[in-house]
Amino acid sequence: MKLASVFLLSTVKFLGGPLAGSSMGLGFWPTLALTVAGMMTSVFIISGVGRAWVRHRQQQRRLRRAPVFSKRSRNIIKVFKRFGMGGIAFLTPVLLSPIGGTVIATLLGVPRQRILLHMFWSAVLWGGVLTLASARLGHLLHH
Repeated sequence: MKLASVFLLSTVKFLGGPLAGSSMGLGFWPTLALTVAGMMTSVFIISGVGRAWVRHRQQQRRLRRAPVFSKRSRNIIKVFKRFGMGGIAFLTPVLLSPIGGTVIATLLGVPRQRILLHMFWSAVLWGGVLTLASARLGHLLHH
């Protein structure tokens, strides 16, 4: 049950995986592996169905005559133009969610293989940092 909790939390909110893993007493490597696997599962699924979803959202926006750009979407495009897919991937675990970052990358037309590659290195990097940090902070709280 512990393992499933860490995995499932990481599919929707990345930070939840390392926090849950350390609070349940899991070690660094199992927590990291489950956190990365959880994020990559949602990235894999969302990037697979993403193109159809993008077309659907564009049709809805046209029907509602909603503006294409909001303040938030303009900021995301600024990050993408300046830092590319690497910037989106870097920010996904800490500011966005695995689902949110993948949707953004899909909306921006990034090929699926690039999304998977960049999200993987980001998940490993942030998973390691956040798992280590939560283990250290948890250790301090228990003493």
